[in-house]
Amino acid sequence: MTRVDAEFAGLVLARHNYRESDMLVKLMTDRFGKKMFMFNRARKPGFRMAAGILPFTQGQYVGSINSDGLSFMTTVKDAKQFQAIAGDITLNAYATYILALIDQAFPDGESLGRWYDFAATALTLIDEGVDPAILTNIAEVQLLGAFGVQPEWRGCVLDGRTDLPLDFSEQYGGLLCQAHWDLDHYRYHVQPKALYLLRRFSVLDLHQLHSIQVSDATKAELRRVLDRIYSDMVGVTPKAKRFLDQMSKWQDQLPPRAPK
Repeated sequence: MTRVDAEFAGLVLARHNYRESDMLVKLMTDRFGKKMFMFNRARKPGFRMAAGILPFTQGQYVGSINSDGLSFMTTVKDAKQFQAIAGDITLNAYATYILALIDQAFPDGESLGRWYDFAATALTLIDEGVDPAILTNIAEVQLLGAFGVQPEWRGCVLDGRTDLPLDFSEQYGGLLCQAHWDLDHYRYHVQPKALYLLRRFSVLDLHQLHSIQVSDATKAELRRVLDRIYSDMVGVTPKAKRFLDQMSKWQDQLPPRAPK
């Protein structure tokens, strides 16, 4: 086992009580992938690093990183909690799901590449009021490659055409143009607006996204298509996704608001 004393940026992924007064905190870091840290006496009053290990917190940390087993924190130099996310159950659920997808896509300790920055940017945008459902869709589309599924979104997988209507084909691993629709009777029949957005989402830089407006009908279609891709081609359903689905059903059952 090797140990490195280092400064790094991190996002709190999960916290677990441990023994009588300690806590295990899983961080997504910019340099060392995901690491589990032991915080001794973290549940005692006056713990000096308490602000740095709150849920939905991003910070600058100093600690001892072990290649195997638990790592240890010595200093929290700077920390900020995403206040809107922490205080809203809906935003909380979407943010948790995005983090859970990244968590499942990469083994602990493996480099995350651009995904630390993606996670931090996504949570910042959610906290600032950008539609969390759309940010979640963007994460789902772009993470497909990390799960070993890389659909062809640029054009028809058979001839590269983009000038004809397109549809998604699981059988062919991407888009089929209308000239080849007869080759896959189980294509997804994706509505054109949703397919246009899925293609954009596959290459979108979150840093360039400031606001986006999508109709409820198109959101529902995006949800249908991505749920099917993840169910049939990826096979990953984090607990946070099941909670999101339950929350959506609860909201659908609420009576409509009276007009003002």
